[in-house]
Amino acid sequence: MQQSYPGINTTISDWKGQEITDFQEELRLKVNARISEKWFYTHMKSGQPGVPRIDMLNLLSRYAGYTNWDDFVFMHSGSITDEKNSPPYTAPVAKNANRFFVLVPLITLAIVLFFYGLFKLFNTRNYHFRFYDADTHEVIADSRIEITLLPDGESPVQSLVSSDGSFQLKTDKSKIKMVINAPYYRSDTITRIVRKLNRDEKIMLHADEYSLMIHYYSMMKVDDWQKRRSRLEEMIDDAAMICQVVNDKDATGMALYNKSEFIDKMTMPTGSLKNIEILGSQMRENKIMVLRFRINDKKK
Repeated sequence: MQQSYPGINTTISDWKGQEITDFQEELRLKVNARISEKWFYTHMKSGQPGVPRIDMLNLLSRYAGYTNWDDFVFMHSGSITDEKNSPPYTAPVAKNANRFFVLVPLITLAIVLFFYGLFKLFNTRNYHFRFYDADTHEVIADSRIEITLLPDGESPVQSLVSSDGSFQLKTDKSKIKMVINAPYYRSDTITRIVRKLNRDEKIMLHADEYSLMIHYYSMMKVDDWQKRRSRLEEMIDDAAMICQVVNDKDATGMALYNKSEFIDKMTMPTGSLKNIEILGSQMRENKIMVLRFRINDKKK
């Protein structure tokens, strides 16, 4: 204003009448904006003015030669110290507010993650599963019982049961789903809602009578081969896949049989398949669809 009106009073709060009108005209010409006389008296002449709106601060900053209010604050933040009626004091508040909106979510997230970690830690428990024969109620002590865990949203995890028929599982889940495969027992899918206070679970497995029967057939001396052949015809599906696992010091592999080939070998008087040990089987409509076995030479 002193550049346009050299004789103007240097104390803005003392302006009145024509001086205020000249200031309004200056703003209109220089920044294409206007302030009302009421606004001037409220913010420039009042003893306790309120903080002007940011749009007014921006246009006054442009009139003073700055890009906007933020530019003015940045350029003068090191020199303005204590002017009671000066708007620059609003800048630290804005910066603190921005810092507040950044720090609070981060602190909240850290607290949530901390308590989630504690929850996982204190809810992780060791569970003990033991497998029993559903008919005899005796423990199935066989280390070849295969456990396939089916965790939600994850790939299956396979494990073997220990030789005493038990299986240990450490988890924080309340629901456990697993597939059980055991020689001479039917495959079964088990779902358990585990309880924190009861960590011992008993699982009953039902015998696979057909697998047991084939095992017994291989060891028994039978005179009526035709009767045995008829029984095997009833037990095995026409499209069954039967494989013999070969695993010895000389060779490792597998031999495949169809239904007829397997029955021929099982019913030959020479007994070419002796001491069959069933490794696993799958049923469909009460007939064997898949059969895995090996010859246990130690039982000869």
